[in-house]
Amino acid sequence: MSKNLKSVLFLVLMAICLAASVCFAQPLTSQELIERAKEYDGKTISYLGEAIGDVMYRGDFAWVNVNDGSNAIGIWVKKDLAEKITLTGSYKFIGDTILVEGRFNRSCLEHGGDLDIHANSLTIIKNGSKVEEKINIYKIIAGLAFMAIVLFLGLLRFLRKAFRKR
Repeated sequence: MSKNLKSVLFLVLMAICLAASVCFAQPLTSQELIERAKEYDGKTISYLGEAIGDVMYRGDFAWVNVNDGSNAIGIWVKKDLAEKITLTGSYKFIGDTILVEGRFNRSCLEHGGDLDIHANSLTIIKNGSKVEEKINIYKIIAGLAFMAIVLFLGLLRFLRKAFRKR
């Protein structure tokens, strides 16, 4: 292969990589959406976060709350898209990380004036998992020691009262 052909192929590959990065919009944060709600109102946006709480089905649609670590935003999504979600976040689970693309509403007339996103697409980025609870042995020892001290002080008080009456 000639040196010029290699250079041209390299430039074409670089152009494709740059074009791909320009085509895919970066997801907005909840903070950006809340602070600049007027600017994004009615526009198609991307939002990334953890599905939390329950998926609440309403006929052919569902509500999904998505938390990006700062705030949660309600997502109105078609039922078939919502069914992709296998785990939602709670005390015992980390929910699926999802990427939602849809129309942002700073005050949705259809849903009582709430801030929400009407999703056109929902992609599972990372599956959720169970939270492994770690027991801290030092906290157990401290709790038992505290309970022993309280019981000892209670016994002392009882004995003092019993001996005073004699």
